Amino acid sequence: MTEASTAYQAVPTPDERERLQRTWYWYDWANSAYATTVAAVLISPYLTAVAKEAACPGIADGQTCHADLDVLGVGIAPGSLAPFTITVSTLLSAVVLIFVGAIADRSPRPTRLLGGFAWAGALTACLMFFITGTNWQLGVALIIVSNLCFGASLIVYDALLVRLAPPDDRDRVSSRGWAFGYLGGGILLAVNLAIISLRDSLGISEGMSVRISLLSAGLWWAAFTIIPVLGLRSVTGTVATPVERSAGVVGGSLAQLADTFRELRRFPQTLTFLLAYLFFNDGIQTVVTSASLYGKEELGFDDTQLIVTILLVQFVAFGGALLFGRLAGSYGATRLVLSGLALWVVVVIAAFFLPEKAFGLWLVLGVGIGIVLGGTQALSRSLYSQLIPRGRESEFFSLYQAMERGTSWFGTLLFGLVYQLAHSYRLSIIALILLFAIGGVLLARCDVREGIRAAGNPVPRVV
Repeated sequence: MTEASTAYQAVPTPDERERLQRTWYWYDWANSAYATTVAAVLISPYLTAVAKEAACPGIADGQTCHADLDVLGVGIAPGSLAPFTITVSTLLSAVVLIFVGAIADRSPRPTRLLGGFAWAGALTACLMFFITGTNWQLGVALIIVSNLCFGASLIVYDALLVRLAPPDDRDRVSSRGWAFGYLGGGILLAVNLAIISLRDSLGISEGMSVRISLLSAGLWWAAFTIIPVLGLRSVTGTVATPVERSAGVVGGSLAQLADTFRELRRFPQTLTFLLAYLFFNDGIQTVVTSASLYGKEELGFDDTQLIVTILLVQFVAFGGALLFGRLAGSYGATRLVLSGLALWVVVVIAAFFLPEKAFGLWLVLGVGIGIVLGGTQALSRSLYSQLIPRGRESEFFSLYQAMERGTSWFGTLLFGLVYQLAHSYRLSIIALILLFAIGGVLLARCDVREGIRAAGNPVPRVV
């Protein structure tokens, strides 16, 4: 028997497989606390407020700061600091996470890596409690490190999907994982909404309420990660690798990484999908990470209204992910992702024309985002899992994860540059249509069935 033929560890029974899948869902529940409370809602507006205080001491909420921060000798507008920070973290991720994927494929115990990255990221999220006053530098450093750890843990987590779900079941399992994550993230966000809304009754300042919420996300992430780390410890690494084991984990991983880029040219449909995902996921992630900044700075909503919005999105996305997963069984994941991208364009256009302080219309927009958010992300993950060769799941998912949620780079760069030049978040948000359009065109040109066959995987009944 060859190494390649042992790439998948057989799950003993259908009941055991179902149990492992339920355990796997818990990491979506765990990390969504960071993705929602920290990345999507609080950290960008909070870091912007800290940066504005540093550049323009005593500035009132809602006022525009026209002074720049000195960042390594470069003048940066306080309103651009958060999106530029996310951009930097993603550029680092594009390099670091690929090496993580190569190492993860050679690790016999992938759940240990999952736990290590997750708990390191949770620690940095907890340390965000100490971002106060004008200390924007600490905020920048913690965002970069936490995003790297977040992305690294998701490489290992996503790769486990291939080992726990057969091809025809993967859309359902991936969608349930995303739905479970939105539910968990939504519950913690509801708690944080109560803390921020009742801050006067609790005798704490607005800044302290935000810092407590950031701390709670780190603690939640750390605590619930224990369940998948312990529950999936029986799932071993694939060991299917084209390089000699004598090269060691690091040396062998570097050789495997070089081979991956050579091999990727042999899978043109996989490469086309990755390019499509690079663009349309950048658009999705930029909308998600910048929505709170757009809502607060451009439309004049307060933190409570923003948390209510994201909370609504979370629970609608729970249903949206399950709906898309069910529809994929009849219409195929490819068609549904393309339909979702068309709806994202509608959302961006609506956001551009939304009047200031129109909170009711803002909530309607949030419902639209929730419907397509979970579905497009869950089905993109399961669709890509069909296009990667066996035994190299983590390595190929590292390429995917470099462009995953919270790590878009071109979108945040575009968003920040437009604001830097025009000082208008409306122009920044409308520019994102370009990313959805390019991604949609590339995905429409991807022959998914041919890509699955070329990767040596069985073709599902509907794709």
